[in-house]
Amino acid sequence: MDHLNEIENLKVRIKELELEIKKMSVPIISSIVDDTILVPIVGYTGSERFEMIRSQVLEYIGSHSNVSSVIFDFTGSDLNGNNAHNFDTIAFELKVMNETLKLMDVRPISVGFHPMIVREIVAAGVEVELESYINFRMALKVLLKENVGIS
Repeated sequence: MDHLNEIENLKVRIKELELEIKKMSVPIISSIVDDTILVPIVGYTGSERFEMIRSQVLEYIGSHSNVSSVIFDFTGSDLNGNNAHNFDTIAFELKVMNETLKLMDVRPISVGFHPMIVREIVAAGVEVELESYINFRMALKVLLKENVGIS
């Protein structure tokens, strides 16, 4: 009987650790620009991952109401790899993420898309309105100029 209880306790612990790993897979980092956070997207980028990213970011914004901009950095995502992707799904997920944040009055910015991905999404005829920059540094430059009022 003790072995069965131990197995059940271990199953519960495994579920807790799996949840913790999922939360850690969406790091949210404060930026040098006031009220801006960085969300690096690394690895797998399927629909359930986008849902997890949205949930984590919205939860963060809920407890940090000063956030006005979110920069999603796709440099390390599998979007930029050689894997075959459904570009309609990727575009849809990006659109949902952007619209969700805009409803919260938060500015979504995407960076780090590989030119091949951009070309494929455009060639597929998918319409997505994104504010995007080549890299994180360029996005920060734009935000800093806006915050300081430098032209």
